[in-house]
Amino acid sequence: LGKGDGTLLMLNSFYLIVIAITLIGVALGRFPALKMNRATITLAGSTILLGFGAISPEVAFKLIDFNTLALIFSMMILNANLKLSGFFSILNRFILIKAKNPKKLLILIIFSSGFLSAIFLNDTVVLILTPLILYTLKSLKVNPLPYLLALALSSNVGSMATITGNPQNMIIGISSKISYTKFLLHLIFPSLLGLLIIYFVLIFLYRKEFQKEKFEILKIPEVKIFKPLLIKTLISILILLLGFFSGASIVMTALFSISILLITRRVKPHRVFAEIDWSLLVFFAGLFIVTGTLGEIGFVERMWQFFSPLFSKGIFLFSFGTLIISNLISNVPAVLLIKPFIPLMEFPFYKWLLLAMASTLAGNLTLIGSVANLIVAEGAKREGFEITFWEYLKAGFPTTLLTFIFSLLFFKIILC
Repeated sequence: LGKGDGTLLMLNSFYLIVIAITLIGVALGRFPALKMNRATITLAGSTILLGFGAISPEVAFKLIDFNTLALIFSMMILNANLKLSGFFSILNRFILIKAKNPKKLLILIIFSSGFLSAIFLNDTVVLILTPLILYTLKSLKVNPLPYLLALALSSNVGSMATITGNPQNMIIGISSKISYTKFLLHLIFPSLLGLLIIYFVLIFLYRKEFQKEKFEILKIPEVKIFKPLLIKTLISILILLLGFFSGASIVMTALFSISILLITRRVKPHRVFAEIDWSLLVFFAGLFIVTGTLGEIGFVERMWQFFSPLFSKGIFLFSFGTLIISNLISNVPAVLLIKPFIPLMEFPFYKWLLLAMASTLAGNLTLIGSVANLIVAEGAKREGFEITFWEYLKAGFPTTLLTFIFSLLFFKIILC
């Protein structure tokens, strides 16, 4: 190597170390002895890369996928308005009235969480549902663990069905340009089957909890509804879904639907914006820069030369590889790392869908596998109940294994 080549090699090695440390921090959610979260970790990592010249500010700006950020922001605005209007309280009351016994309660939680997570962003759905469901469980005087696990697991599996279900699907949907309808038609069956698998896994693991034949409901809470806002939000959601299924631009449809909600005489803006998880948006902006830098320094091209023989050998190795990578560095960074390879593979349409399936189901394997899991765990902890890593793994491992196998079988059938 010449002097210039040696310097470049040292710089690239330094950049890779910064990126690796950042992704490890993202996977863990923190660094020991430091008061940092995923947002500050990616922001610090991207700033160091910019400061040391890995990329220019102009390139960093281009690496940020503003379409994905706009879509996430739109889903948060919709969720905020649903919460303020009383929609989630209505849902909670409905569950409490209809849940005559533990098994019915489990079914209602699984399919409510799965359905809402398919339409909206799963992270924000569980953020709102966790305290509501805990309140319900306290009223029923039952062990909250299987129901909280059901909430976390079903939010991930349900979100697999649509482009708007979770952040990684949004990235895949925008990058692949697959229509909302096609995406849904290919992934709704594995998603529904996955929700049923969650039900049977939890019934098996917590048999004693589900032997009770009937609940003794002490009190059904009253619900405060902001009717004008509820009606307006439901109209906005209807417009959103019509736009999605008509084939209109997903991002522009989402922005248009929330603009209707932001034009208001009744709700002060700060009440809506107080419900937005701004740190999540910062996290994604930083993550786009950190992972995008790998492509700018030529690392992605070298990775493709190494992994292309494995990715070309069939859907199992590709899906299993995605599952492993998603659990090593978290599912969103995994998708950002893998997505440049997809257009180079055979049957890219199905590889995009497999990437969505595997990266989403990977989130159910461990407690730290997805942000939704951590939100449920943190919400439970605030109420004095802890979900341990091993207690989660006891349900997460068989659920991930079974949903992964059946989803792969489904794809194998449609590809034949």
